[in-house]
Amino acid sequence: DVFSYLDEDVLMYVARALRLPPSMVYGVATFYQLFTFEAPGDHSCTVCTGTACFVKGADEIVVRIGDARSVAPGSTADDGSLTLHTARGLGSCGLAPVMVLDGDVHAHQSPTSALELVDAALDGNGGG
Repeated sequence: DVFSYLDEDVLMYVARALRLPPSMVYGVATFYQLFTFEAPGDHSCTVCTGTACFVKGADEIVVRIGDARSVAPGSTADDGSLTLHTARGLGSCGLAPVMVLDGDVHAHQSPTSALELVDAALDGNGGG
């Protein structure tokens, strides 16, 4: 939370503070999906691609946002504006398809509504 991501300096700091070999710290950090090694974008978007969301079109939401904002799932746009993630389950199957934008859950999304929310957030007009 303090650094937003784990770069080499942070990994070395943790290793020294815990008196562990850096390889052990790196092993733990790479095991858990929530840790990231690159700086996140100004905005974060996670689209659920679990079964319920997939059946209701989540993959098209990912494609639409990715194409419109030039960002691949699992990466950050070159301009640093958006990090796009997918998740295999957010625990909100009854609200499918679900997208989490900057920490806010948005239910029953379509490719169009999801992109409108992302555009509004990136353009500074709210969206969540």
